[in-house]
Amino acid sequence: MNTFTTIDFELATSDYTSVCAVGVVNVVDGQISNEFYSLVRPPQNKYMWQTTRVHGIKAKDTAGAPSFLDLYPSLEPLLTRQFMVAHNESFDRAVLQRTMSLYNLDYKKLKLPETWACTSNIYREKGFVKTKLSICCELMGIPLEHHDALSDARASALLFLKQDFIPPALLL
Repeated sequence: MNTFTTIDFELATSDYTSVCAVGVVNVVDGQISNEFYSLVRPPQNKYMWQTTRVHGIKAKDTAGAPSFLDLYPSLEPLLTRQFMVAHNESFDRAVLQRTMSLYNLDYKKLKLPETWACTSNIYREKGFVKTKLSICCELMGIPLEHHDALSDARASALLFLKQDFIPPALLL
């Protein structure tokens, strides 16, 4: 599969509806055709220090950012009817579903598969012992600014494209 879309979210709190950044990468015929990134103002623009420590995004950064509801018209055409990939697909899929539900948006209208391809699982099945995004990227020579939503989405796309080209030395 060389045509797909990857997505990555950063959260402001432990709540799956607290999206503060989103990155989307569309791949067509094995080439990145589009990249989308936006900061997102989470509900009440509320943050936990623990999440800010991970990604560096603070309330002052998203105070003037669009809410997910405001941003959705830009996201919808990028996601509708796509074969979806994420490094931690159950997390990113749940974030999208729960956030859409919070804003009374119909997830089913996106016509996405019930489950998505998961690069973490793919690399584990290929023999990687540790499959954190940063580790997979380091081993596969993929640049990464970890916990930047667009960089993470781009890295997931490149990992998905490289899955059949894992050097045997990496599996020892």
